[in-house]
Amino acid sequence: MDFRLKTFKKVAEKLSFTQAAKELFITQPAVTKHINKLEEEFGVKLFHRKGNRIALTEAGRTMLKYVREIEDAYNRMDFALSALRHQRKGKLKIGASTTMTHYVLPRLMGGFKSRFPDLAVSVINGNTQQIERALDNAEIDLGIIEGQSKRSGVHYVKFLEDRIVLVANSRNRRVEGDEISITDLPGLPLILREAGSGTLEVVAHYLKQKNLRPGDLKVEMRFGSTEGIKNYILHTGCFAFLSVQSIQKELVRNELKIIRIRDLDIKRNFYFIYPEGQQNPLTELFIRFALHYNF
Repeated sequence: MDFRLKTFKKVAEKLSFTQAAKELFITQPAVTKHINKLEEEFGVKLFHRKGNRIALTEAGRTMLKYVREIEDAYNRMDFALSALRHQRKGKLKIGASTTMTHYVLPRLMGGFKSRFPDLAVSVINGNTQQIERALDNAEIDLGIIEGQSKRSGVHYVKFLEDRIVLVANSRNRRVEGDEISITDLPGLPLILREAGSGTLEVVAHYLKQKNLRPGDLKVEMRFGSTEGIKNYILHTGCFAFLSVQSIQKELVRNELKIIRIRDLDIKRNFYFIYPEGQQNPLTELFIRFALHYNF
């Protein structure tokens, strides 16, 4: 792709000439020169400049949209041509929910990179809403999320099944026999994920079927990460709903325990998501590899 367009994209995403220069390994005057040349060529201003701060103009936002499409087309061309040489090259940007990023993807990505060492893969982490937004903005090629709702214009491919369980510190003796009924749940101090979390959405969906809403629960605190929740309940008498994928080490070490809720079995699926009709060869390659990976 034209290096001037690469330079513009980096400045537009970082909103900093200095940071763009640093990441592109060129000087700041060189960055300014590339941007000025683009502005001269198209006869528009791409950035508002206010002291040391910059912002995209309407023309800049329009250019960024098309530059991302050009980059995607270039990556697909690069992959298709390298495939003719029996090679796999290109860039793949993945956005994944917290559970995926921390507890599933590291194993998967290790195998994928061993199989396709010439592919450049980057992974960003966020909750389900953030990953969906990144996909809408073409900041990622592929998302991996959990949740109950599905959106129009997005293609969903089932990836893995997961269970969400009620968890407590292994020393917590508040529950007799490590089992409760659904009617006991509102009396327990709970730590929940933040709004927008796929885990919270799935838990709320199942509780609604039992005539319980999040507002009926005794929520002591909300955390934006699974690790934060685990560390909190390790040192308190609180309870939390967590993916069974996320607590394997703590169960082996007898640091956490699962509290069974009678007549409540919370299951969810992880999905690959990408825009309808826009799957590129790298996305397809990664999905095929993941679906055949031995977990």
